[in-house]
Amino acid sequence: MKTPTRSSLFWIGIILLVIPGLIHAYLLMPFPGSQDLNAITVAYYLEKIILPLRIAGGVVIIWYLLKYFSKNSKAGKISKLVVLALCLGSFYFTDFMFKAETMFEEPQTIKFVTTIYNKVPENAVIIGVIHGGIAKAYSLVYLGYHHKVEDSVGNEPVLVTYCTMCRTGRVYSPLINGVKQNFRLVGARHYNAIIEDAGTKTWWYQATGNAAVGKLKGSHLQELPYEQSTLGAWITRHPGTLILQPDKHYLKDYDDLKNYDRLQAVDKDSTLKNKDTLIRKSWVVALILNGQAKAYDWRQLSKKHVVNDHINQTPLMVAIEKDSLSYHAFNRVVQGKALHFKLDTIGRLTDQETASVWDWDGVATSGAMKGSRLGKIQAYQEYWHSWKHFHPNTLFWKE
Repeated sequence: MKTPTRSSLFWIGIILLVIPGLIHAYLLMPFPGSQDLNAITVAYYLEKIILPLRIAGGVVIIWYLLKYFSKNSKAGKISKLVVLALCLGSFYFTDFMFKAETMFEEPQTIKFVTTIYNKVPENAVIIGVIHGGIAKAYSLVYLGYHHKVEDSVGNEPVLVTYCTMCRTGRVYSPLINGVKQNFRLVGARHYNAIIEDAGTKTWWYQATGNAAVGKLKGSHLQELPYEQSTLGAWITRHPGTLILQPDKHYLKDYDDLKNYDRLQAVDKDSTLKNKDTLIRKSWVVALILNGQAKAYDWRQLSKKHVVNDHINQTPLMVAIEKDSLSYHAFNRVVQGKALHFKLDTIGRLTDQETASVWDWDGVATSGAMKGSRLGKIQAYQEYWHSWKHFHPNTLFWKE
């Protein structure tokens, strides 16, 4: 008579021990097909029960080993031990190798210096934030690795974020219901970073600040204004700026993002004959005005440098400086009149109506409009596929 080994218990234990973690890692990392699933709620609640399921699976396996393992044949024992070892080894992949918090570590040293001691190249692209008369600059390369820096600018706490998968930065207030929160990087959904606040354990999309799942689902993080430009362009307008320095612990990780801030995928794709083709990873400058989103192709903007446009009858101007990396968006109505802008022969921003010269803060520095100021519009650089996903009704600018 065959001795019962209750092998089904062993396999139930293995399933509980391993499968939930594998599914969780799959859903929160950019594996083939994973980011296209609407599964953020599944990932969220799965994370809550992985440990209890593992404990249950471990108990079942230990019980099996104590009670039934000896009744297996030699081949059965070896095969089960090999499977158990492989499954335990899978924890390295699910809990370390493909875990966002370990793939993209928090900065160990956050150090700011003035331009005198700065080591960041002036052609590096940065996110610049101003508050209370204090200006700070955060390099995209450093932000791109860490994904977020929790800091303060002019005594205001800020959460400076950047997601390399969708190529966009956002700056938020880390205050939720008046309480400052710490945030952790959870992973990604729809190719956008997901962060979680420590207090409510809510998951937030980096690209929108929307609470996707958790206690505060449906809420929004307060967005704070920022600009994206080269460090040199930022210093020209804010010579007293403080500049985030590279953390010496992550220099090799920063090197992996070399030229990330300046080369488009279309420029590196040798199969594309027409570089003006709009592809998933084409850069766009995008904005939302009066509830309407609109996107502008980066390559076309780079050729024109200045686009006079409108959204819902509001005149606006989107421009890229001569460095082809710093961009701006302004409301072009001044004193009740819509002005039209262009760059003159030496790269200065001028209006066609009065020939006044304007700086990149939107202030007229000479001419009939001297002292007048354009209203700034928050604009974002982002991959086309990401912007379109989060803003499906967006308009697209064409000449």
